[in-house]
Amino acid sequence: MNNRIEKGDIVVINKSGKYYQQVGEVSEVDYNIFFVKIVLVKLSNQEEAFEEKDLQLKTKKPSLQEIIVSVDTILEQVAQIAHLQAKEKVELPNRLKYLKLDIPKLDKQLIQKNFDSIDRILVTIRETDSSASFWQEIDPNLEKISWWIRTSL
Repeated sequence: MNNRIEKGDIVVINKSGKYYQQVGEVSEVDYNIFFVKIVLVKLSNQEEAFEEKDLQLKTKKPSLQEIIVSVDTILEQVAQIAHLQAKEKVELPNRLKYLKLDIPKLDKQLIQKNFDSIDRILVTIRETDSSASFWQEIDPNLEKISWWIRTSL
Protein backbone atom coordinates (compact mmCIF):
# COMPACT_ATOMS: atom_id res chain seq x y z
CA MET A 1 0.00 0.00 0.00
CA ASN A 2 1.24 3.45 -0.92
CA ASN A 3 1.60 5.36 2.36
CA ARG A 4 2.02 8.78 0.76
CA ILE A 5 -0.87 11.05 1.64
CA GLU A 6 -2.68 12.31 -1.46
CA LYS A 7 -5.81 14.27 -2.31
CA GLY A 8 -8.92 12.25 -1.48
CA ASP A 9 -7.32 10.09 1.21
CA ILE A 10 -8.93 9.79 4.63
CA VAL A 11 -6.56 10.73 7.47
CA VAL A 12 -6.51 10.90 11.28
CA ILE A 13 -4.97 13.95 12.97
CA ASN A 14 -2.12 12.84 15.28
CA LYS A 15 -1.07 16.31 16.39
CA SER A 16 -2.14 17.03 19.97
CA GLY A 17 -4.52 19.91 20.35
CA LYS A 18 -7.92 20.96 19.11
CA TYR A 19 -8.13 18.45 16.23
CA TYR A 20 -6.41 15.45 17.86
CA GLN A 21 -7.86 12.11 16.63
CA GLN A 22 -10.35 13.78 14.27
CA VAL A 23 -10.85 12.16 10.89
CA GLY A 24 -10.95 14.15 7.66
CA GLU A 25 -10.52 13.97 3.91
CA VAL A 26 -7.46 15.47 2.21
CA SER A 27 -8.63 18.26 -0.10
CA GLU A 28 -5.23 19.55 -1.23
CA VAL A 29 -1.52 18.84 -0.90
CA ASP A 30 1.13 21.55 -1.24
CA TYR A 31 4.63 22.43 -0.03
CA ASN A 32 5.76 25.46 1.98
CA ILE A 33 8.90 27.51 1.24
CA PHE A 34 10.99 24.97 3.20
CA PHE A 35 9.66 22.09 1.05
CA VAL A 36 7.65 20.68 3.95
CA LYS A 37 4.53 18.88 2.73
CA ILE A 38 1.43 20.79 3.86
CA VAL A 39 -1.86 18.93 3.73
CA LEU A 40 -5.24 20.69 3.72
CA VAL A 41 -7.75 18.46 5.54
CA LYS A 42 -11.51 18.85 5.29
CA LEU A 43 -12.92 18.26 8.76
CA SER A 44 -16.63 18.23 9.65
CA ASN A 45 -17.25 21.95 9.17
CA GLN A 46 -13.94 23.52 8.10
CA GLU A 47 -10.59 22.97 6.43
CA GLU A 48 -7.32 23.04 8.33
CA ALA A 49 -3.68 22.81 7.21
CA PHE A 50 -1.33 20.25 8.78
CA GLU A 51 2.17 19.02 8.13
CA GLU A 52 2.20 15.49 6.74
CA LYS A 53 4.01 14.24 9.87
CA ASP A 54 0.96 15.24 11.95
CA LEU A 55 -1.34 12.92 10.00
CA GLN A 56 -1.88 9.19 9.86
CA LEU A 57 -3.29 7.61 6.72
CA LYS A 58 -6.57 5.84 7.49
CA THR A 59 -7.91 4.97 4.02
CA LYS A 60 -6.44 5.48 0.55
CA LYS A 61 -8.81 6.84 -2.06
CA PRO A 62 -9.83 4.14 -4.53
CA SER A 63 -7.57 3.49 -7.51
CA LEU A 64 -8.72 3.43 -11.13
CA GLN A 65 -8.65 -0.39 -11.06
CA GLU A 66 -10.75 -0.54 -7.89
CA ILE A 67 -13.35 1.73 -9.51
CA ILE A 68 -13.60 -0.48 -12.58
CA VAL A 69 -14.06 -3.52 -10.30
CA SER A 70 -16.79 -1.59 -8.44
CA VAL A 71 -18.61 -0.88 -11.72
CA ASP A 72 -18.36 -4.60 -12.63
CA THR A 73 -19.74 -5.57 -9.20
CA ILE A 74 -22.72 -3.24 -9.64
CA LEU A 75 -23.28 -4.65 -13.15
CA GLU A 76 -23.39 -8.18 -11.70
CA GLN A 77 -25.89 -7.11 -9.03
CA VAL A 78 -28.08 -5.25 -11.53
CA ALA A 79 -28.37 -8.48 -13.54
CA GLN A 80 -30.00 -10.07 -10.46
CA ILE A 81 -32.71 -7.42 -10.07
CA ALA A 82 -35.87 -9.17 -11.23
CA HIS A 83 -38.38 -6.33 -11.16
CA LEU A 84 -36.70 -3.82 -13.50
CA GLN A 85 -38.92 -2.02 -15.97
CA ALA A 86 -38.08 -2.49 -19.65
CA LYS A 87 -36.41 0.92 -19.96
CA GLU A 88 -34.32 0.41 -16.80
CA LYS A 89 -33.40 -3.14 -17.85
CA VAL A 90 -31.68 -1.69 -20.94
CA GLU A 91 -30.53 1.74 -19.74
CA LEU A 92 -28.92 0.83 -16.41
CA PRO A 93 -26.50 -1.85 -17.70
CA ASN A 94 -25.69 0.33 -20.73
CA ARG A 95 -24.93 3.36 -18.53
CA LEU A 96 -22.71 1.21 -16.30
CA LYS A 97 -20.82 -0.14 -19.33
CA TYR A 98 -20.37 3.39 -20.68
CA LEU A 99 -19.14 4.55 -17.27
CA LYS A 100 -16.61 1.72 -17.23
CA LEU A 101 -15.35 2.77 -20.67
CA ASP A 102 -15.29 6.49 -19.75
CA ILE A 103 -13.38 6.17 -16.45
CA PRO A 104 -9.93 5.57 -18.02
CA LYS A 105 -10.47 8.63 -20.25
CA LEU A 106 -10.86 10.82 -17.12
CA ASP A 107 -13.51 12.98 -18.82
CA LYS A 108 -15.20 14.55 -15.79
CA GLN A 109 -18.36 15.75 -17.57
CA LEU A 110 -19.00 12.42 -19.29
CA ILE A 111 -18.30 10.40 -16.14
CA GLN A 112 -20.43 12.67 -13.95
CA LYS A 113 -23.34 12.58 -16.45
CA ASN A 114 -23.35 8.76 -16.57
CA PHE A 115 -22.90 8.44 -12.81
CA ASP A 116 -25.79 10.84 -12.13
CA SER A 117 -28.04 8.86 -14.49
CA ILE A 118 -27.07 5.58 -12.83
CA ASP A 119 -27.69 7.06 -9.38
CA ARG A 120 -31.10 8.40 -10.45
CA ILE A 121 -32.17 5.01 -11.82
CA LEU A 122 -30.99 3.22 -8.67
CA VAL A 123 -32.92 5.68 -6.47
CA THR A 124 -36.08 4.81 -8.42
CA ILE A 125 -35.42 1.07 -8.05
CA ARG A 126 -34.75 1.50 -4.32
CA GLU A 127 -38.21 3.08 -3.88
CA THR A 128 -39.84 -0.18 -4.99
CA ASP A 129 -37.50 -2.58 -3.16
CA SER A 130 -35.17 -1.13 -0.54
CA SER A 131 -34.61 -4.32 1.45
CA ALA A 132 -33.23 -6.58 -1.27
CA SER A 133 -29.84 -8.18 -0.56
CA PHE A 134 -28.22 -6.79 -3.72
CA TRP A 135 -28.11 -3.31 -2.09
CA GLN A 136 -25.40 -4.62 0.28
CA GLU A 137 -23.12 -4.90 -2.76
CA ILE A 138 -24.39 -1.92 -4.76
CA ASP A 139 -24.29 0.76 -2.04
CA PRO A 140 -20.62 0.53 -0.96
CA ASN A 141 -19.47 0.26 -4.57
CA LEU A 142 -21.59 3.23 -5.61
CA GLU A 143 -20.12 5.23 -2.71
CA LYS A 144 -16.60 4.21 -3.74
CA ILE A 145 -17.23 5.41 -7.32
CA SER A 146 -18.68 8.69 -6.03
CA TRP A 147 -15.61 9.20 -3.79
CA TRP A 148 -13.26 8.54 -6.72
CA ILE A 149 -15.13 10.97 -8.99
CA ARG A 150 -15.15 13.69 -6.31
CA THR A 151 -11.43 13.39 -5.58
CA SER A 152 -9.83 12.34 -8.87
CA LEU A 153 -11.32 14.54 -11.54
